[in-house]
Amino acid sequence: MNKEKPSIFERLLGTVRLQEEDLNQLPHGNMKKDFSPLKVRNEDEKVFTHDEPDEEGQLSVDMYETDKEIIIEAMVAGVRPDDLQLNIARDQVTIRGKREPNTQIQDDGYFIKELYWGAFSRTVSLPHEIIIEEADAVEKHGLLILRLPKLDKNRQTKLRVKSI
Repeated sequence: MNKEKPSIFERLLGTVRLQEEDLNQLPHGNMKKDFSPLKVRNEDEKVFTHDEPDEEGQLSVDMYETDKEIIIEAMVAGVRPDDLQLNIARDQVTIRGKREPNTQIQDDGYFIKELYWGAFSRTVSLPHEIIIEEADAVEKHGLLILRLPKLDKNRQTKLRVKSI
């Protein structure tokens, strides 16, 4: 396809720049199904987006652990807390949300339209069981942080027998 070195944005986002000759090499059956073009103002470079109304985007996450908890971080900038739904089980977490587009601007007023708007979700399997009741979620400057305390299966306690 394109022989130019990808830009920093293309490397970070995993996108590719398609030229007219590249489009002819794609399977024609998938072309209409997978891509829908935006209005193009610069004829040298075609911009395509995946814009199907029933599809959900996949939320990118970072997940890591400390001695006592599993931490999941996700960028949710532009999403109201009321539009986020977190479902937590002992072995997995699902984050769902919706990012509403700016409706004050008409589509023909855009030069570039690359941001993802619409519903998104992500289900992550956890490497350890967690204590659901002690889970905590905060949003700070568009970063969602989930703190999930690990269940300590080796924890023991002595129980006293009471006489009735």
